[in-house]
Amino acid sequence: QAQLVESGGGLVQAGGSLRLSCAASRRTFSNFAMAWFRQAPGKERDFVAAISSGGLNTKYADSVKGRFSISRDNAKNTVYLQMNSLKPEDTAVYYCAGTSYGSNWSDRRIYNYWGQGTQVTVSS
Repeated sequence: QAQLVESGGGLVQAGGSLRLSCAASRRTFSNFAMAWFRQAPGKERDFVAAISSGGLNTKYADSVKGRFSISRDNAKNTVYLQMNSLKPEDTAVYYCAGTSYGSNWSDRRIYNYWGQGTQVTVSS
């Protein structure tokens, strides 16, 4: 069973930046497509960004395109989410997820591994 642990969340002012990290315990991490989702209070968990197992392909939600960047370091079993130009509406708990199957990366149902989440709060 893979374990995913997120870090890097916090409080930041609008316009600022944060970098989230997700460390995976499983040695087969490099075989997983990885993604970030977020969930604001009272709302569903929404897709943010995903990256293929080898890191060559990425996908972003329209709301974060041009501001967020997903990357991975398979040697460190870690995936990152660089968040720039943050807005108050980016406030949410951010979750790391991994899948060993499936290609519809924006569908949370294909992910079989999830982290516990890290809080990101953007003040206006």
